[in-house]
Amino acid sequence: MKKWLAAVLALVMLLSASLAMAEGDKLSEIQARGQLIIATEGNWSPWTYHDENDQLTGFDIEIGRLIAEGLGVTPEYKEAEWSAILAGVDSGVFDIACNGVDYTEERAEKYAFTDPYVYTEIVLVVSKDNTDIHSFADLAGRKTSNSPNSTYAQRAEQLGAEVTYAESLYDTIQLVLSGRVDATINAKGSVEDFLSEHPDANIQIVETIPGDPVVFPVQKGEGTDTLVAAINEILAKAREDGTLSALSIKYFNQDLTTPQ
Repeated sequence: MKKWLAAVLALVMLLSASLAMAEGDKLSEIQARGQLIIATEGNWSPWTYHDENDQLTGFDIEIGRLIAEGLGVTPEYKEAEWSAILAGVDSGVFDIACNGVDYTEERAEKYAFTDPYVYTEIVLVVSKDNTDIHSFADLAGRKTSNSPNSTYAQRAEQLGAEVTYAESLYDTIQLVLSGRVDATINAKGSVEDFLSEHPDANIQIVETIPGDPVVFPVQKGEGTDTLVAAINEILAKAREDGTLSALSIKYFNQDLTTPQ
């Protein structure tokens, strides 16, 4: 009798899982697959980059690993250019993007987002020889460089700048240094990390302002609600036990897990 009951319960659980997957439940799909497919650039330190041994690492890489562990699966990182990351999430090629993605109302119309897990500041960077640009308000009619479809590029365009697209922070800085553009906008932590690696770089930060909350995007739809809820629980636990703060200090030298 007990064996029969156990068999029935196992069958019910299997049917429930199959039904959830049939209805498009993303969390069940991921757990059945055993992998969380994570999109990341791999060239934006300290968020996502390769160390001296060419191993993928960074703030978002560690949090992605933490999320996968909490879901009971293994992380599978897929490196892609920024311009392809959100499109890949939208199409379902990637389950989630771990790449310092800012929350905006415009993006929220197309993607489902987790709760914010970090809050950054945005900086305006020019060459040390530039004496004309002192604030974001001075960007009207100027040339800037940023990744296509990034909030930084959008901000520059809204301020009246002409944006030259580049796929990495290093490339944007090189455009500033070469004089092909006048400025670039980026996350403060990323620029500070660049300056720590290149202390003699002929660039300077001329203004710092609060940035948008940073979130994890997933495909929008009813089938992803349980995935978002599960990730939010994992992030909440990591915030409560100090893991988020410790990782922020490790990679940014400060705690960015609360609003600035």
